[in-house]
Amino acid sequence: MTQSDTIRHEKVADGRIAVIQLAAPERNNVLDMEVIQALGATVTAADRDDAVQGIVLTADGERFCAGADLEYLESISFEEGLRFMTAYFEALDLLRQTSKPVVAGVHGICAEGGTELVSACDLIVADETARFTQPVVGVGATAAGGGVQLLPLIVGEKRARDLLLTGRTLDATEAKAFGLINRVVPDGKATERAIELVEMIIENHSPQRIVRSKPSSSRGPTSDCSARRWPANSPPLCGILRSLESARERFSRTNRSTNARFRGSDRPRIGPSETETLSEFAHVVQSGVGHQ
Repeated sequence: MTQSDTIRHEKVADGRIAVIQLAAPERNNVLDMEVIQALGATVTAADRDDAVQGIVLTADGERFCAGADLEYLESISFEEGLRFMTAYFEALDLLRQTSKPVVAGVHGICAEGGTELVSACDLIVADETARFTQPVVGVGATAAGGGVQLLPLIVGEKRARDLLLTGRTLDATEAKAFGLINRVVPDGKATERAIELVEMIIENHSPQRIVRSKPSSSRGPTSDCSARRWPANSPPLCGILRSLESARERFSRTNRSTNARFRGSDRPRIGPSETETLSEFAHVVQSGVGHQ
């Protein structure tokens, strides 16, 4: 088993399955640059390991993932925000593009970026404690980290809007009815059953069949989360980065209170100041800052 302060990685089933675990339960497994980079490196290593035939994504502690670390996002610069978002999209790409089946085993709260991470997996197994939500509308931001791209593809446009505009929480049963997850299992069994599901897949199907099946089933009009294309394709979605000073205020309010309210002036409007920010945003990414 290899591990960092934020991600653990071990092989099970005679080394055929890599179990990748978010490993910062004391912080609710929130996502910052360290976590995202460690996750990307671990998925890459599993993808390149010829002995590994499948991947399971799980988490330590009572909560799967509470989303992005708002204190971290509040503290970083514009350029650091670009690097974070680029690394985040690259991690989503790795989960979606690996030729090996990826199954998430979810328990407890799975919010914001956590929901986006598991949505990037091929299949999701959730136990009865699992709760799924995209409450970023309450932070004055948007689910630009794959949520607005993947949710309509997975659950349909109207159901995706329901989740994104209301920020409401789905329990495991409703998430399955929505089509967001694939299996509901007893409390505490998510990781075990996810491993069993990967074993079934790799034992009953040739690697070549899986390689051919995954790309054809993941293509769609909203499916492109490529870190190379998201700045050009989705600039209006990057509310976190468009006005960093405003975003810091929102994150600070949310960190101080769970009952933050937003004035009408918080609503984004296309105007000269926003256009200038978007132009700066595109220029920085295209010049390579986002990939440093």
